[in-house]
Amino acid sequence: MSTAETTIASGIDFATSETQQMIADTLRKFGKEHIYPHIMEWDESQKFPVEVFKELGKLGFMGVLVPEEYGGAGFGYFEYITAIVEIAKIDGSIGLSFAAHNSLCTGHILQFANEEQKKKYLPKLASGEWIGSWGLTEVGTGSDAGNMSTTAVKDGDYYIINGAKNFITHGISGDVAVVMTRTGEKGDSHGMTAFIVDKGTPGFTSGKKENKLGMRASETAEQIFTNCRVHKSQIIGVEGDGFVQALKVLDGGRISIASLAIGIAKGAFEAAVKYSKERKQFGKAISEFQGISFKLADMATKIEAAELLTYQAADLKSRHLKCTKESAYAKYYASEISTEVANDAVQIFGGYGYTKDFPVEKFYRDAKLCTIGEGTSEIQKVVIARELLK
Repeated sequence: MSTAETTIASGIDFATSETQQMIADTLRKFGKEHIYPHIMEWDESQKFPVEVFKELGKLGFMGVLVPEEYGGAGFGYFEYITAIVEIAKIDGSIGLSFAAHNSLCTGHILQFANEEQKKKYLPKLASGEWIGSWGLTEVGTGSDAGNMSTTAVKDGDYYIINGAKNFITHGISGDVAVVMTRTGEKGDSHGMTAFIVDKGTPGFTSGKKENKLGMRASETAEQIFTNCRVHKSQIIGVEGDGFVQALKVLDGGRISIASLAIGIAKGAFEAAVKYSKERKQFGKAISEFQGISFKLADMATKIEAAELLTYQAADLKSRHLKCTKESAYAKYYASEISTEVANDAVQIFGGYGYTKDFPVEKFYRDAKLCTIGEGTSEIQKVVIARELLK
């Protein structure tokens, strides 16, 4: 069945549901009160505003996909996309941390942990009482995660973890981490194991915080494991399943980053439309010039296409169908057009777009991360090509 036939057969409802509209309205109001006044302050100081996520937790947004029985909102992927987009339209940094908490750490536990682990961790994560992190990337192994160096060596009923993870969202502030380790040979897809490691576990510490181009209010840091002793009960699934789990988690993570990219693009686009109507040159609004109006038309079309690809992937994910190719389509295209739209928005603002007094320079800086995080655009092409050529 072709992609088009798959989409038609799925019966995607393109109308915004009442729940999605409620989520959008709630988050717009929340963002105006709790995020918007502090955007540049947090960006300049690189402050990770933990308190914002505690408040989001009170509203039920820190466990969007978590069933109500574990303290979550029990929503689906369409509602999840709506939430990320609305937050990212205001501040990509907050959108990134929101997505990482929900789809990576919380999502991994939700999909693969046992009942005891779910009951222990999901309520605290879903309420925002705990912030989650997810450790896969290392200094020498970004996309080549199968050759990671962090090891977990069995010692009776415990495992001793040694190594370091970098570029970890919430690497310092996270209260609990899902960490991928090597329990077998390098390159063995069944030689990796995922552990849940609580903050404060002896031997588990944080390292360098990255000084970044964009997404500066989303904390990115190193996590270090030095003879960190973790009980076997903290394994997610069984020993050797970590890599396979991680790949499935990343399918959902790509939908998250696609949504993040769409939110950033929409934020930049809406600012550009508003400015183009207000800015006068040669006696009329610059939006009346074809050069600007055509640019806006291109931006809007790209955003629309990115949304359709993302909802297609979300529909498959919601129905527990394979979405590896579709999520890669969405992540690749949405992240690339986000940088293009943000660039065009800066151009429409002219000189003012290059200053921090207007919002588009930050959207421009934030957008670039979407083409890198959770698999670069080049890796998305590898995934897509591999799926096409099977």
